[in-house]
Amino acid sequence: MRADCHAHTTYSDGAEMGAMLDAADRAGLDAVGLTDHCIVVDDDFGRRERYDLVETYEERREEIHRYRDRIDVDVLDAAEVSYVADAEAETRRFLDSADFAYTIGSVHFAGEYDYTSGSQYAAASDEERRAAVERYYDAVVSAVDAGLFDVLGHLDLPERVPQLRGHSARRDYERVAAALAESDTLPEINAGRLHDSLGRVHPDPAMIECFRAEGVPFVVGSDSHAPAELRERVPALRAFLDDADVSVVDVDAVVSG
Repeated sequence: MRADCHAHTTYSDGAEMGAMLDAADRAGLDAVGLTDHCIVVDDDFGRRERYDLVETYEERREEIHRYRDRIDVDVLDAAEVSYVADAEAETRRFLDSADFAYTIGSVHFAGEYDYTSGSQYAAASDEERRAAVERYYDAVVSAVDAGLFDVLGHLDLPERVPQLRGHSARRDYERVAAALAESDTLPEINAGRLHDSLGRVHPDPAMIECFRAEGVPFVVGSDSHAPAELRERVPALRAFLDDADVSVVDVDAVVSG
């Protein structure tokens, strides 16, 4: 089983990376992908200022090499890349140069909308919230069609935002499923909100049903940002997969080298 985690490594000693990889080893994983956030271009919401993997991925790669011989888990040098519709060319150039083992593409913001916080929607009407959600799924389909990424992450991110929850429609899910069915990109079952108010993995079960109807398989990710999250989420993901009627592909299907 593979589980993604965001190590946010401190390159001075690699201590944070080491703690994450030790947790992966103890969880009995076959492989772990280090998928720190990577934002290629500046954005209106300040995320590019907070995540610097574009500049530091080579330093992180050196740390990964130092740790690979210390544990039995296959450590993959990967990234979670924010999809920006008008920056596809820049994103492709960077990814071609960085040559990660695999990439997860995620929509965190689109146009004037930020989907990582609910504050923007606190005073919004239902119509305005629906417009924001529809714009999100437009961007997700565009991310699939762009063919930039191996994996599509955070498939129904608005459902994780209380102010936007319930504004996704089945037709949104069906659009994403249809796009994935025609693509080599694989969707991710993600445990990033397993222990908060949602209390489950995502995407939403109704979205999983649409993907299953299209014959679309999944990969699995923990979205862990700390060792404790990895330790909690891996058993929960295993329990989910034991009960769920989903097709999960092996890590080799997404690793490019």
